[in-house]
Amino acid sequence: MAKTFGMLFGIIFLAIGILGFVPGITTNDMLLGIFMVNKAHSIVHIASGAIFLIASMSGAGAARLWFQIFGLVYAVVAVMGFVVGDGMIFNLISNNQNDTWLHVALAVVMLAIGFGTPKQAA
Repeated sequence: MAKTFGMLFGIIFLAIGILGFVPGITTNDMLLGIFMVNKAHSIVHIASGAIFLIASMSGAGAARLWFQIFGLVYAVVAVMGFVVGDGMIFNLISNNQNDTWLHVALAVVMLAIGFGTPKQAA
């Protein structure tokens, strides 16, 4: 199950990262007019997607591990989002309130998958 979710997350993160560079979909640093993005933010999404895909192809254990790692990372990013508000996280990644709440949701889902799915593929 973690492998399947990892593939899905990989595809979604790659797509969102790429869309961050597409004019019209991202205008005035706003992805879909909702999420604040910059080049670094989009590159992080592309890298996250690639890691999810590679981990998922490596097996259920690798996929679970990366869900655990990314779940913790996104939890930290969410907390930092609440701290900085509309601004820059780690002076690198642009953020707004919508980003912060999305990061909270992603952290919860990723941690649930990372710690709640079976260790071995069924």
